[in-house]
Amino acid sequence: MRPVGLSPRLLALADQVPQGARFADIGTDHARLPVWLLEHGRISSAIACDLREGPLLQARRTAARHQLSEQLSFRLGDGLAPLSSREADVIAIAGMGGETIIDILSAAPWTREDGCLLLLQPMTSVPELRGWLWRNGYAIRREVLVQEDRLYVVLSVTGGGMEPLSPAEEWAGRQKRGEICPLRETYLDILLKRAGNVLEGLRKAGGADEELSRWEALVSGLEDMKKEWLTWQK
Repeated sequence: MRPVGLSPRLLALADQVPQGARFADIGTDHARLPVWLLEHGRISSAIACDLREGPLLQARRTAARHQLSEQLSFRLGDGLAPLSSREADVIAIAGMGGETIIDILSAAPWTREDGCLLLLQPMTSVPELRGWLWRNGYAIRREVLVQEDRLYVVLSVTGGGMEPLSPAEEWAGRQKRGEICPLRETYLDILLKRAGNVLEGLRKAGGADEELSRWEALVSGLEDMKKEWLTWQK
């Protein structure tokens, strides 16, 4: 049996799982990620959780094909509800909207207290997720950008809190001198275009002064981040 393959997005998650971790995959779908981690000897055990019976059945079939059924625990339930605190060292929540991830973490406050590593890959509402994390006692330790059909971001998160993010940092993530991120400039360009389009639309529609000021400040902040990033690359 050929080892299971991962898309670039899922591989970016797998690359951040520490050796020997007890792993939980929330919204596991076909369980490709935990099966890959087990096949490569990265983790000691895995829990595959999903809200629906169908995907969980597919997960069981994937594990069976790769002769890993005994190393995987399959749990049916919403978010982190099937998981007890301290059952896992690393928890992946991927392939769902940022607001859904917020709901999942809000219902499991133990995730910021028990020292577990959260690997979050939001499909939408990334600024909202970043903002919620720093306001609720989490720390974004690392961000990885990955190109698939579009750019995705993977957030490596723990409890412990962090310095507040500016509005531009909520959109683009906090950048650090010396970090290696070939896709960073492209990411900033995408966000600048998106925010600029909103601002232009508000100006044409005669938006309220307060709202215009907020979006102008955001665009200005993103422009400053891009200038800073380009300066660091010289």
